[in-house]
Amino acid sequence: MIYRTKGAKETKDLAKKILNKIDRPNPKKGLVVALEGELGAGKTTFVQGLARAFKIRTKLKSPTFSLIKHYEIPQSKNFKILYHIDCYRLKDHRDLAVLGVKDILASPENIILIEWSDRIRPILPKKLIKIHIDHISQNERKLSINFY
Repeated sequence: MIYRTKGAKETKDLAKKILNKIDRPNPKKGLVVALEGELGAGKTTFVQGLARAFKIRTKLKSPTFSLIKHYEIPQSKNFKILYHIDCYRLKDHRDLAVLGVKDILASPENIILIEWSDRIRPILPKKLIKIHIDHISQNERKLSINFY
């Protein structure tokens, strides 16, 4: 599916719309949303929209330096924890091993949003949601969403 947004608010609203369409490919594991796109494309903005849709009140910022942040989801029948992972500074998937990422991916209570997911592709499940965000103009974005 291809969507176009004009500004951060529309991108966040689209995230909420997508959340309502999410079908878990494997209910025995965490749901991975792989986010790709150049710097400033809107990956973190999309994550903020999903967090808002889950009624998470904390202001999310990209975990570029901490690599992983997690947030309890107050009202969801499918998920209990939202993990936000930023792989921008990583060389490859081995950099995440010491942080317990395999356990995070394995838990069905988790939804895991991964920015720069292409850097850790070898450890990602085959069934995931892939979102690629492109700049169209200063405020306009094109989001390509694939459900695997």
